[in-house]
Order: sequence, then C-alpha cells, then structure tokens
Amino acid sequence: QVQLVESGGGLVQAGGSLRLSCAASGRSFSIDVMAWYRQAPGKQRELVARITSGGDTNYADSVKGRFTISKDNAKNTGYLQMNSLKPEDTAIYFCNRDFPDEGINYWGNGTLVTVSS
Repeated sequence: QVQLVESGGGLVQAGGSLRLSCAASGRSFSIDVMAWYRQAPGKQRELVARITSGGDTNYADSVKGRFTISKDNAKNTGYLQMNSLKPEDTAIYFCNRDFPDEGINYWGNGTLVTVSS
C-alpha cells in the first residue's frame, strides 16, 4: 500500500523557516514527479513547487527565491525548505507524487503551516 506522510509543519513567526518532509512508502519513487501544493482557508489548492525525476524544478512566483524543493531517492523522501516565511504562506501543505507514464498520482494528508505576523 502506497503512503505519503508529510511532516515538519507548525507555527512560525514571519521571517522564519520550516522544512517540510514527504516520506513515501509502498513502492519506488525514484522516477516520479514530486510536487508540493498548498491550500489556504477559503482558497483553491495551488501548486507551490515541483521537481522531476531528472532534478528540474519550478516554483510558483510567490515563493521563488524563498522556497527550495528537493528529494532524496535513496530515502524515498522529498523536502520543501521554506525560508523568509510570510503570513500569506499560511496553509495546509500537501505532497504529491506523480507517475505520468502510469497515469497514477498519490497525495499525502497534508501538514499545517501557520505564519504569524
């Protein structure tokens, strides 16, 4: 059974940092596209950052220069380093692992990030 478990969320003051982790189990995740999404109260889920199996990355304009996505294939774990956090970054952050060739993707249950002003 495939599982994604996010961790690392919490309460932080504006300007602070957090690192989110996405631990995957149940299959190999070395060839997937990993992404982090977030959903703020009353808003739609939005893409924050993604990384391909080859290491190519892209970011939402709102987080460029502040967030860094990475993954460790040996550990089946992905990360989102978040620096210079702002109150508008407050949201539930979800990990997504996608296998385009198989038409399958997986979601975690999310981890809450709250940034106080």
